[in-house]
Amino acid sequence: MGVTKTELFTAEQNDLAQVAKAFAHPARVAIIQYLLKANTCINGNLVQELGLAQPTISQHLKELKAIGIIQGTTEGVSVSYCINPERWEEVKNLFNNLFTLFTTPSGRDCC
Repeated sequence: MGVTKTELFTAEQNDLAQVAKAFAHPARVAIIQYLLKANTCINGNLVQELGLAQPTISQHLKELKAIGIIQGTTEGVSVSYCINPERWEEVKNLFNNLFTLFTTPSGRDCC
């Protein structure tokens, strides 16, 4: 399998690809949805909410935190997570910019 030549692509294209990869797992989508609905910092609720093992959830949280979609604070052994509002806006703009590039072809301009 070949190595991706990320230097051939713009920073925006690389960022969008990383975000899309994070969204590519249903558990991460469920975590994001839960955090968006909660609209506050949460900690231990995800295990009960999603029915996944704690190590599995921790790995998904790590992936989401790595691309900045979520942020966490540690108090003792407890970690609370929430949506990172600034990064969320950036991600929203990345997808909106991509989706707005499409215009419906007129007539027979498309296969």
